[in-house]
Amino acid sequence: CEYGYARRSIDMTHRWLKRCCDRFDTTEPKYGFSQTLFPIVQGSVYKDLREKSAEVIASFEREGNAIGGLSVGEPAEEMYAMTEVVCNILPENKPRYLMGVGTPINLLENIALGIDMFDCVMPTRNGRNGMLFTRNGIINIKNEKWKNDFSAIDEESDLFADTNYSKAYLRHLIHSGEMLGAQIATLHNLHFYLWLVKEAREKIINGTFYNWKNSMVKTLAQRL
Repeated sequence: CEYGYARRSIDMTHRWLKRCCDRFDTTEPKYGFSQTLFPIVQGSVYKDLREKSAEVIASFEREGNAIGGLSVGEPAEEMYAMTEVVCNILPENKPRYLMGVGTPINLLENIALGIDMFDCVMPTRNGRNGMLFTRNGIINIKNEKWKNDFSAIDEESDLFADTNYSKAYLRHLIHSGEMLGAQIATLHNLHFYLWLVKEAREKIINGTFYNWKNSMVKTLAQRL
């Protein structure tokens, strides 16, 4: 969107946030347990607006902070640039949640910039349409090359569906419109995403994340 619209929008967002927090802090938890409110940094792809919004959001000192508006068609380079700007301002000791992101590569690049949490429809939506994310690259299971491939979906996985169903069988299910195909592909992708972030966490702890990330990004981009 154009700059003036983005500026007016973040001003409105910040006014609404003040009202939201005032109400939240004077209301008893609805479900019998404490609840958490993450305010959302906005600002489109304008550095000064992102900085302003991040500073305002951080000043509310909530339990965590979210970053929105970076999963609606912007080039990945702009997403990373704005994420870096915001992460340089938001406190390190509170979780940073990047909303609506993304591909496995997006996750790794944004983890490197300081993001802790993600949500995205991609593993489920793409899975239903026959796209499998694997540690060796991307598989479009609809392609003819998998028609007679009776090897396991992912022999390195510890997921039952990955090791007990073949690529050929999954391709047949997807092409036939069988719901089981969508379920297996969805399970696979969700399991892979969980494996990926677990690996990232372990690599951060042992100090090898950046070398591992750079290698993984090249591998994950491959079309198998």
